[in-house]
Amino acid sequence: MTDLAIETEGLVKVFGTNRAVDGVDLRVPAGTVYGVLGPNGAGKTTVVKMLATLLRPDGGRAGVFGKDVVEDADAVRGRVSLTGQYASVDEDLTGTENLVLLARLLGHSRPAARERSAQLLAAFGLEEAADRQIKNYSGGMRRRIDIAASILNTPDLLFLDEPTTGLDPRSRNQVWDIVRAVVAQGTTVLLTTQYLDEADRLASRIAVIDHGKVIAEGTKGELKASVGSGSVHVRLRDPGRRHEAERVLRGALRAAVQLDPDPVALTATVDGHGTDLGAAEQAARALAELARAGITVDSFALGQPSLDEVFLALTDGAPVGEKDTVEGKGPVDGKGPAGGTRPADGKSTADGKGPAA
Repeated sequence: MTDLAIETEGLVKVFGTNRAVDGVDLRVPAGTVYGVLGPNGAGKTTVVKMLATLLRPDGGRAGVFGKDVVEDADAVRGRVSLTGQYASVDEDLTGTENLVLLARLLGHSRPAARERSAQLLAAFGLEEAADRQIKNYSGGMRRRIDIAASILNTPDLLFLDEPTTGLDPRSRNQVWDIVRAVVAQGTTVLLTTQYLDEADRLASRIAVIDHGKVIAEGTKGELKASVGSGSVHVRLRDPGRRHEAERVLRGALRAAVQLDPDPVALTATVDGHGTDLGAAEQAARALAELARAGITVDSFALGQPSLDEVFLALTDGAPVGEKDTVEGKGPVDGKGPAGGTRPADGKSTADGKGPAA
């Protein structure tokens, strides 16, 4: 049995003259959350749809748990589930009715469908809303029931395509808790997201995709180290001297300095390359230069670059967030044979423990 949930080599997808995915190589360990980041149109959702067997690759190869997504598509569908960017539950049905309907379509008996639906509604904190129509749910509740529908039969691999877009912080945290719980039960999660802190908190490894190519891949620490040894965050006493402090820091650190939204705050990357000084020594020297210039520092912190800084450095400042298009026809909505909240082949066992292989 392979220890990789996903393995791709030179994966390619072309729409007309647009090479949407251009030789993507991925190795996703089983039982983990793997994050995929990229700017608008980078190809994230197109990769997901090929892995879920919704799109046929135009080149390269891709395997899910050792099964080829083209030659063994049925076997792949039996082990995966996909929650797309938009909820695809029926707005006019209640939470219970949606889950029971999907469970019945997946092969559960009527009693088993009701039992499994009740389990998931309780686990996802939706018991009180079970008999309300979905159109009366909040955005966070809709996403939770959408994910619940995706795991009516617990998949071996769950694709979550921007699962928290537009949610408030409390709802995002609730979805994050659900993702952690799903992984704790042994499911592998491939997560695309427009929120860098989401990948930072959930993913054990992250791939950054730009123009259809993987431009960086590794753990959060590896990616952060790749763009600098650390970040210096400085708060000044006098906001009127911030531009002077920027010049001093730029000269002392030989690095770009960012003016933060806070009018007394600045951030600079400390790069240990090409110098015998470590990040701490460079930061200390920069503070000394500020003191010599008579600039008072009220607070100071040295840490790793944020994932935001990593992303901006790797993609030349491209904006985060994506609505990939399929064949140039519009945004992917997660609907289709394996889309939305349904396991990809409709095959299942009736006990709610997992899809039939």
